Amino acid sequence: MTDRLDRARELLAEYPVVDGHNDLPWALREQVGYDLAARDIATDQSAHLHTDIPRLRAGGVGAQFWSVYVRSDLAGDAAVSATLEQIDAVAELLDRYPADLRRALTADDMEAARAEGRIASLMGAEGGHSIANSLGTLRGLYALGVRYMTLTHNDNIAWADSATDEPGVGGLSPFGHEVVREMNRTGMLVDLSHVAATTMRDALATSVAPVMFSHSSSRAVCDHPRNIPDDVLALLPANGGIAMATFVPKFVLPEAVAWTRAADENLRAHGLHHLDTTARAMELHAAFEAAHPRPVATAATIADHLDHMRDVAGIDHIGIGGDYDGTAFLPQGLESVAGYPNLVAELLRRNWSADDLAKLTWRNAVRVLRAAEDVAREQRALRGPSHATIEQLDAPAA
Repeated sequence: MTDRLDRARELLAEYPVVDGHNDLPWALREQVGYDLAARDIATDQSAHLHTDIPRLRAGGVGAQFWSVYVRSDLAGDAAVSATLEQIDAVAELLDRYPADLRRALTADDMEAARAEGRIASLMGAEGGHSIANSLGTLRGLYALGVRYMTLTHNDNIAWADSATDEPGVGGLSPFGHEVVREMNRTGMLVDLSHVAATTMRDALATSVAPVMFSHSSSRAVCDHPRNIPDDVLALLPANGGIAMATFVPKFVLPEAVAWTRAADENLRAHGLHHLDTTARAMELHAAFEAAHPRPVATAATIADHLDHMRDVAGIDHIGIGGDYDGTAFLPQGLESVAGYPNLVAELLRRNWSADDLAKLTWRNAVRVLRAAEDVAREQRALRGPSHATIEQLDAPAA
């Protein structure tokens, strides 16, 4: 195992991990109100966070999509304002740690960061509620550096159905299709994590640019609605997109699904949101886990998902999106961003080639962003910005 870990680290030194989703900005908001001095990520923050710069370095992370997520119980202008605050927090991180983090807006920026030995820092908005039904706001987020938007979070929005809500519009509404087209025109990647399978299929039918799943695994391996059905994975080669496997145990380990549901209910019973990861929430989780031992996922669990996703979608269409600092629990060996070599070592044990691993960790994600940029140039040559409104497109028939 030591030899495989050494080999994993060698491979990651050349082709580091592009991770599709990390919730550090929200954790900083919740824990310290964005007081970066109170959570100096240049130093070990393992008592509070899954992420800091020393562990990003140890994990071989070369590019990170920082999630500028806001909870879906925020709506309208409140959601937009909170998203702007999240974007501001990422900007502050980049200003504070310039030797380690490099702002990245393009695939070329990602490659430049790799050449410099810095971590390319991109942003993804998690949930269409962040644009408050406004295509102008969507373009504003792109101008501020957001390079993907997850169409929903855990709840439906007016124009798209979530995986973890009851069916609403049946996938994408007419305005939802227009959002996808405008994302293609700007160059913002359409992220289909969190969305219902109907929304996935609608978006794939509309998008002329590659899509992404920033943090979703295989539904065939673990039957959870947050995961990707095989028929959708099979559409990725024609689309050119990427499915980035997540590490969240309740999405990857069948035995963990019911346990996590009970742990979430325990938080609610104490008056906390089920996604809360503050110190009080973690104390409650620890007490619950002591009384009710938790089913434990491992790097092998994630490798099972990646094996299946590779079989269905192909090696050119898979990646990694850990969801660090966005979940209370993580697999053994992948407890922080330092754990990626353990996953690569497990894939080496399964005879994944160096070329396959380079695609998984780096090349596929860079290619997808570059392709989205190419499509955007083509689309902008064909048409200008859309000023359609949800009232115009989704008005009920007379």
